Amino acid sequence: MQALIPFPEISPEIFTLSLGGFEFALRWYAMAYIVGILIAWRISVRAVRTARLWRDGQAPMEAVQVEDLLTWVILGIILGGRLGYVLFYQPAYYLSHPMEILQVWQGGMAFHGGMLGVVVAGWIYCARNGLPKLSVADAIAVGVPVGLMLGRIANFINAELWGRATDLPWGVAFPGLDAQSCGQIEGICVRHPSQLYEAFLEGVVLLAILLWQGWKRDAFQMPGRITGIFFAGYGLARFMVEFVRQPDAQFVSEGNPLGWAWQMGGVGLTMGQILSLPMIILGLWLMRRAAKVVA
Repeated sequence: MQALIPFPEISPEIFTLSLGGFEFALRWYAMAYIVGILIAWRISVRAVRTARLWRDGQAPMEAVQVEDLLTWVILGIILGGRLGYVLFYQPAYYLSHPMEILQVWQGGMAFHGGMLGVVVAGWIYCARNGLPKLSVADAIAVGVPVGLMLGRIANFINAELWGRATDLPWGVAFPGLDAQSCGQIEGICVRHPSQLYEAFLEGVVLLAILLWQGWKRDAFQMPGRITGIFFAGYGLARFMVEFVRQPDAQFVSEGNPLGWAWQMGGVGLTMGQILSLPMIILGLWLMRRAAKVVA
């Protein structure tokens, strides 16, 4: 009999309030967004208040400006994340159901879209306030992995975005008809807890690297280096986990069981891998550029 880990009985809702016939629920996913943004904000504030981290002891912005930028970042996450999901993953469906694009509470957010939204929002804010864009990006990027970690843990609690079938002893039996549909496999369907893989790589490991680079290796004095490490690190982590992550249902078919969004000659890439490649390339370019500027 295969060893497995039963899915823990954790409700997706932290609590629910009933007021005047309406129910208001606080879900773990929403809490992950809130707590992740707040912790990232405090890390960024700590960075800009530590003058020794920056070239000539001059941070790229004041702590109060980090707070102002936070509003722009939140808008970028929500708008970019939703539009990214619509355009990257289900454009045909939302073209036929345009009113559902605004129904964010129904789920459907894409990290790559949210990241683009944050980049655009940050660029506009820096341009309006005359701030050095790459150094500001470094101050913001250093805390982002916290939100990624909490978001992936919330995905696990919600029993969504699980991995492919596995016979490894730490595989998880996720609930639900879709999760228990493993093709020709009989009995309980056990899957990779890919959400936890991502929480560890994109969250714990990447955060540790960024903090070490920023506080111990003078990376903030090389504009763009922290941002480059973040882009390359996230892209690489996501690219690797995609090998064991179950792709979105719209990409899977009888002739394409692995859910490749692009394939040629028996090999292919998932949509997550396709979207991660530009991040890896951009990250490496930013790291190389930062090194040249200092040299």
